[in-house]
Amino acid sequence: MRTPRLHELPPADALWLEIDLARQSLTVWQGRDALQRHAISSGTAGNGQRDGSGQTPLGWHYVRAAIGGGEPPGTVFRGRRPTGEVYAPALAAAHPQRDWILTRILWLCGLERGFNRGGAVDSQRRYIYLHGTPASEPMGQPASHGCIRLRDAALLSLFDRAVPGTPVWLHD
Repeated sequence: MRTPRLHELPPADALWLEIDLARQSLTVWQGRDALQRHAISSGTAGNGQRDGSGQTPLGWHYVRAAIGGGEPPGTVFRGRRPTGEVYAPALAAAHPQRDWILTRILWLCGLERGFNRGGAVDSQRRYIYLHGTPASEPMGQPASHGCIRLRDAALLSLFDRAVPGTPVWLHD
């Protein structure tokens, strides 16, 4: 799929995602029509572009890859690969320090050179994802290491719609 150019954003008729970090929400748009809204959780370190910051990047991105199709809800991922585990409280108790990446991954790539693409500000190289999180984790407040966390049901509803190439705007 072709990556949209900045002057084409937001798309007039196509699907795109808006992530409002101040409101901790994700809106699915079809052109100018809002289709869905979901609570999210972004980075506890705030918003920012720098590699290693733990912050959630701003600006225009696109979905670079959609990972995990066909896996059961709660599938645990490490390094973008399923571990063979499915999240459960007993698994969480055995690994209390793990940052859980569950169910599906929508991997983002920045569209703005020098801001969220390239060098020490590259969102893709920072492994910035939209991904599932345990139900025990808070939504509607920053709690991640820079990624966008969603409940499994919200992520599953996005996964088939937000195919690779889908524009994503993160702002505060």
